[in-house]
Order: sequence, then structure tokens, then C-alpha cells
Amino acid sequence: MKSKMARRAAAGALAAIAAGALLVGCSAGGGPMEVDLGSGPAEAGTVKKGALDGVTLSFVSWGGSFQKGQMEAAGKPFAEASGATVLEDGPTEYAKVKAQVDSNNVTWDVVDTDVIWAQKQCGEKGLLMNIDTSIVDVSNAPPNLVGDCYVPAMQYGYVFLYNADKYPDPPTGWADFFDTEKFPGKRAIAGFEDIGPGIYEGALLADGVAEDQLYPLDMDRAYRKIDTIRDSLIYWKTGAESTQMIESGEADMALVWSGRGYEAVKNGANYKPVWNQALVVYEALTVPKNAKNPDAAMAFLNYYLGAQQQARLTELTSYSPVNADAQPQLDELGRQFLTTDPEIADQMVNTDTKWWAENYDAELERWLKWLQG
Repeated sequence: MKSKMARRAAAGALAAIAAGALLVGCSAGGGPMEVDLGSGPAEAGTVKKGALDGVTLSFVSWGGSFQKGQMEAAGKPFAEASGATVLEDGPTEYAKVKAQVDSNNVTWDVVDTDVIWAQKQCGEKGLLMNIDTSIVDVSNAPPNLVGDCYVPAMQYGYVFLYNADKYPDPPTGWADFFDTEKFPGKRAIAGFEDIGPGIYEGALLADGVAEDQLYPLDMDRAYRKIDTIRDSLIYWKTGAESTQMIESGEADMALVWSGRGYEAVKNGANYKPVWNQALVVYEALTVPKNAKNPDAAMAFLNYYLGAQQQARLTELTSYSPVNADAQPQLDELGRQFLTTDPEIADQMVNTDTKWWAENYDAELERWLKWLQG
């Protein structure tokens, strides 16, 4: 499975991280160490002072400005507070996770992953540890974004934007996205070798399926609906390309990750998002099985989920926070793309990660055949 974040990095949309690992905190020796994280219930965003003196952790993500934001918001402050040495690595590669777990030589402690991949790796036969909720406080994270073996890294929207110059009478929902008579023009959607929530849910919602009846997805019905606009579709294969299609006006409507829409509008494109029934999507933070310091890795996840850390991450990256108490300070445009804003959040539709994980392989094969015509 190729992650969406990996494609962003590969597209060059994010600046490259500095070569080599970044050391934060104290140096440490080799094997697992007993750690004292303190007594009492876990509290997101906190770690006992000096609890991880002498412990080394590696944090793996997708590189560029996103990983830089994660380190600035959580990684560096965690190292300073806990006494740990935090090593950066990346980008995430699932084959490397598997090789490390299978050989019982795990060097990656906390790994940012695609959530569908993470869901597939939960359970006895999977590659990921269950989240230890005695260490990780998930009480302020959206319950639908927390899995048995992962917590959310951030959240955002899968939303379509429209050209406000071309459509002064604006589209208001998925039915309009699929109405090429009332709203003629090109529609841009993802066309890469991966699959997940997106145009399928949109097609079913446009075809009259109720939000609470979406899953299990009727993919036959979804494809029939998508076929009705096939001649009007164009395809982006990277996040950067989706932004370019908006900025150039090549796409009259574009179904994109909300951060990419934000970027295009920030760069001057007169496009507006339609939040009505936009889709909630997110990335995952995970700990591989056989991690050398699992308690310390869980402590990192707990700290990362704090309100202050999540607010800062949003300010640095434009992705929305996963702590209900986070209050990021954003400009007007940033607030227009903040998917946790109640006026936006109340309009959005949750996606079913478990359904996608269970059906990923078969649906990917079908999607690739459809793309080939």
C-alpha cells in the first residue's frame, strides 16, 4: 500500500528533512530499559520529568514540513521533558516495518502510517502493538479515530473545491459534483495506484444513500454513478499535482485533501470548499511489535496527543488537531479549512477504516482495472 503522505513527500511538496538522524536530548545505551512513568492515570500531553533519561527512541514519519512540524510541536518538547534521546528517520516504509518485526530487530519505535495500513496490522497476526491505554490517554481524541493498535496523528478533510469564477451559482454538495449539465466542466479526482475513502462515498451520497447507510459500501452502485461523469474526469497522482490543477484552473472542481485545497487558495486560486458531506480522513501513529522500549514509545504517543502539542501542530502544518481541547491560533483562511471547527465538523461524514482495511486488496484490484478503461 502506498500512503498518501508518501506521495506528498515524493512529489516534492514538502521540503526534505536534514540528512541523517536528528538527536534530541541525552545520549543513551543499547537495550531496553525499565522506566518509571509515575503513578496515577495517564494525562495526554504530559510525561514525568526525566522519566526516560538514558532511553533512545526513533520517530519515523514522512519527512518535509509535516515531520518538521511533528518534531517542533511534540518530538523536541517530549525529549526535553522526558530526558529521552529522540532520533528522526524516514520516510515510512511498510516493508521495513515488516522486516524489522519479522527479524525481531526493531529500530523504529514510533511510526506515522496510513490508517488503512495500520488497521490491517492490528491483531495477533499484524505488525503493530496494541495501544496501552494505561500509558496513552485517548479520552480527548475522537473515538472514531482511535484503533486498537493506533492513535490519530492528525486529521483533515477529503473535500471538493469549485472555481468560484466559473460557478457564481455555487455547487452545494455531491449531487452537484455529479451534475455535469448544471455544472459543466472537468472534475479532478485521485488517479494513483492506491484506494481508500473518497469518490466512492461521494458517488453514493450523490445517488441518494443516507450517511448512516453508507457502509458497507455498495461499490457496484458507486461505480455506476462514477461512470456517469467519466468523460469529465481528470486525474491527479500526487498532492502537488492536485494543487496545480486548482491553481491553473485546469480542474473546475477538484476532490482533494483539504490541506492541498488550502494551499491552492492561499496561493491565490479563487476556489471554495464544499464542506457539506466532505469526508473525515486521518493518519495514524503506531508502535511496531518487538519495539525495544514499548513503554517509552507509548509515552511519546501520550505526549503527542496533548492539547498544546496538537494546537501547535495545526499552526505549523494546517492539519486539524486530534485533541478536543486544542485551540490553534489561525488566520481567517486557516479557520476556513479547520475541519474541527464546529460549523465544518457538523457537516462532515465519518469514514469506516475497518471496512476499507477488510476490503482494500479486492477493491484496489478493481480500481486499477477501472482506471485502465
